[in-house]
Amino acid sequence: MAALHFETLTDIFHHATSSYGERELFGTKRGGAWHWMTYREFGQEVDRMRGALAGLGVGRGDAIAVIADNRVEWAVLAYASFGLGAALVPMYEAQSEKDWEFIAEDCGARVLAVANTAILGKVKRFLAGMPALEDIVLFDGDAGGEAHVHEYKELAAAGGKHEEIAASAADTACIIYTSGTTGIPKGVVLSHGNIASNVTSGLSVFPITKDDRSLSFLPWAHSFGQVSELHCLVAAGASMGLCESVNKIIDNLAEVRPTILVSVPRIFNRIYGAVQKQMSEKPQVVRSLVSAAQRAVAKQRDGKALSFGEGLILSLANRLVFSKVRARFGGRLRYAISGGAAISRDVAEFIDGLGITVYEGYGLTETSPGVTMNIPGARKIGSVGKPLPGVTVKIDTASGRRTEQGRDEGEIVVYGPNVMQGYHHRDEETAAVFTKDLVPGKVGFRTGDMGYLDADGFLYITGRIKEQYKLENGKYVVPTPLEEDLKLSPLIANVMVYGDNRPYNVALVVANMEGVRAWAEAEGVSLPATTEAALELPKVREQFAREIKKYSEKFKGFESVQDFALLEGDFTTENGMLTPSLKLKRRAVLEKYGPLLDGLYKKARPKSAAAVSAA
Repeated sequence: MAALHFETLTDIFHHATSSYGERELFGTKRGGAWHWMTYREFGQEVDRMRGALAGLGVGRGDAIAVIADNRVEWAVLAYASFGLGAALVPMYEAQSEKDWEFIAEDCGARVLAVANTAILGKVKRFLAGMPALEDIVLFDGDAGGEAHVHEYKELAAAGGKHEEIAASAADTACIIYTSGTTGIPKGVVLSHGNIASNVTSGLSVFPITKDDRSLSFLPWAHSFGQVSELHCLVAAGASMGLCESVNKIIDNLAEVRPTILVSVPRIFNRIYGAVQKQMSEKPQVVRSLVSAAQRAVAKQRDGKALSFGEGLILSLANRLVFSKVRARFGGRLRYAISGGAAISRDVAEFIDGLGITVYEGYGLTETSPGVTMNIPGARKIGSVGKPLPGVTVKIDTASGRRTEQGRDEGEIVVYGPNVMQGYHHRDEETAAVFTKDLVPGKVGFRTGDMGYLDADGFLYITGRIKEQYKLENGKYVVPTPLEEDLKLSPLIANVMVYGDNRPYNVALVVANMEGVRAWAEAEGVSLPATTEAALELPKVREQFAREIKKYSEKFKGFESVQDFALLEGDFTTENGMLTPSLKLKRRAVLEKYGPLLDGLYKKARPKSAAAVSAA
């Protein structure tokens, strides 16, 4: 197949609908069965919606905001917007109302689409202060005859023929607001050319074909989910089932039988944890077989030949264990693409050992999003791959350090056609992240991420500059990698490591009570009736101490956690401690748990950490 090249997102739409007309595109589960929409049907519905939006007066330069999880209507609205020269502004259903209000007002939304009547009821509270907002589109539910509220089905049915506005590469396609871990959301302005260049470069190095299928559960409101699935998979003619919910991922994998899985580490961690739990219940001979087979896979990955015995062990483990695990994911999964955050090396190697090749990449909303990627024939587990075609990565060592291994580590700076146009209405912040210092005549984007390039050009991420802190002894700590490894413990649901200007690290540990109860049953430990009392039990705390030590063994001594508090309540989007893309809002966590952390250093631990967490 000839190499694909796209200048705009409307180029992708026309290529896909004309090339793959009768092939399946979107699958949705209704009444216990999966129903599939073809590319031709999708194209027809986009055409109708484009006419409907034009009938509402939407045109070039307008903003169309949407609050909804992944669904066919979301995709239709997106491509209809692109065809009118309008900018799509996606938001999460899980986002706070104050974020919805800020984003809708900041972008000057002309139309707002919402998933259901529950969200409609909430947004009505702030619509009066938005004169630019003239119409609301309701995906599900009864509009109740309200003026300017249009039910999606009726609007689409009434949509007439309307010619596309010829989009250019410079036109704004999306304004995607960042999660705001350190402040209010910033609107990242991405042009058609930004996103289309990322699709073109990604498909030029990664083998996605029209025979591939995915299960879509990454929010399209997130740049990684939107570009990798809604644009890359569509451009390649692939298909995707729309996951019913996060809790249904495993069930839906078995039903949709994907060949490719696009995900963030959190989901891979769940898969790892589930398989590890199953393995722990198997006889010792089976566990030994799996361990030996994983070592054989690691040897193969290093390019070494297996002995006859090693090959036999791998074949036996594949037939007795690994094939059954893959069957839970539909039996056809060939490779998994991980992005959004760093995946634990242990998790990546374990999934790789199951016969599902893991390819990790790196990017940000501001880079549309892809910057680097591991690809077939050029892959190193632990790295995030080499730069995509047309993208250049430089390391600004002035903001970094020389590591004990002699590596020059610093801020990652990105150059290329994928770099955003800027932050919407935030000129000073835009200027602060652009630099001309490293490549003469070119403007680069300062990512805020720390990393280094190895001798072969593979990029390694070591943390966020803003998250890095210094202990009293002058040692620098980047907490995220340690946190990700600690969350691999079946007893730990979430964790935040802290130690800024302190003598050592401590941690807030959210207990996974399902894992705690399973451990207690296996060990014959009788737990009190309440979670609060259970977390106060000395034997429970001792086990958490062992878990923390076990999962931080590969880190240096000064990085280890010396003390911790057990929390009953998790960090969530609802309580404002996680962003919609599930990143930790450290400032919010510190605001709530600051006294508890201070108590750990004073060695005056509260009688009940669980009680404090619930306060």
